[in-house]
Amino acid sequence: MGLQALAIVLAATLASIADPPIALAAGSEVVIGDIDDLSGLYADSNGAGAIEAIKMAIGDFDATVLGRKIVTLVADHQNKPDIGASKSREWADQNGLNMLLGGANTGVSIAMAKVAAAKNVPFFAIGAAGASLANEDCTAYTVQYVYNTTALANGTATAIVETGGKTWFYLTADYAFGTQLQNAASKVVEVHGGKNVGAVRVPLSASDFSSFLLQAQASGAQVLGLANAGEDFTNSLKAANEFGITRTMKPAGLLVAINNIHSLGLQAAQGLYLTTAWYWDLNEETRAFSKRFFDKMHKEPTMYQAGYYSAKVT
Repeated sequence: MGLQALAIVLAATLASIADPPIALAAGSEVVIGDIDDLSGLYADSNGAGAIEAIKMAIGDFDATVLGRKIVTLVADHQNKPDIGASKSREWADQNGLNMLLGGANTGVSIAMAKVAAAKNVPFFAIGAAGASLANEDCTAYTVQYVYNTTALANGTATAIVETGGKTWFYLTADYAFGTQLQNAASKVVEVHGGKNVGAVRVPLSASDFSSFLLQAQASGAQVLGLANAGEDFTNSLKAANEFGITRTMKPAGLLVAINNIHSLGLQAAQGLYLTTAWYWDLNEETRAFSKRFFDKMHKEPTMYQAGYYSAKVT
């Protein structure tokens, strides 16, 4: 069923671009592009593992669909919207792009979504959490895949408030994703009778979290809401443990992947609440996929990397 569904999607894609910008001749290639964080703070969660998941999916149907060879293009957006947008446009104009995958950064994905819509290219935003991609920044060609800030906030914030974590202070990544995640969590906290007492915005890839964590500690809040992700999440929670802040504040990981837990270690991750869209040991199917992935990458896939595979076969 998954391969048939993919063929239908690609058939519709090919039909949709019969009119310029790019017209495909019979027998030409099907071009699928992935623009992701391959070198920055999200690279371990997406990155090389996402590329391997794409290869696995393509290999499942012998690298062809509708009688056409599948070609994959890969680029590093470096967490810069202008790079993501320009590379998307280049591939659409020069390489006959049929399907675009993008990950890890909401700001970059918003920019890519605009280009994809202008070029009539279906765009799967995988790992970009901002719920605006399914709302005000959505287009007729955009699919937000795996999760978003609304889902994450409802899962984690609801569970913590209902178990007594009533007052919240946030460490928030200083761009669109962090803002949307904090806002979503704040609404959930208030709906369930809690209170948001403050927040501090933290630059992407911060090297020192001490001043931000001291502000959180001084707030007197019961919950430390970590509205960040990737290495920023890992490093901020490690620092919170080192300063002893997790002894008085319950950490809420508003976007956490399994590789982050591995980086933290079990001692530092104790007491952490989080929501995940996918887990490698959930059932026989997830374990079978994860074994294949592990044989290639020597680690379990994150929910993002599983999402890259799934987006190709559903």
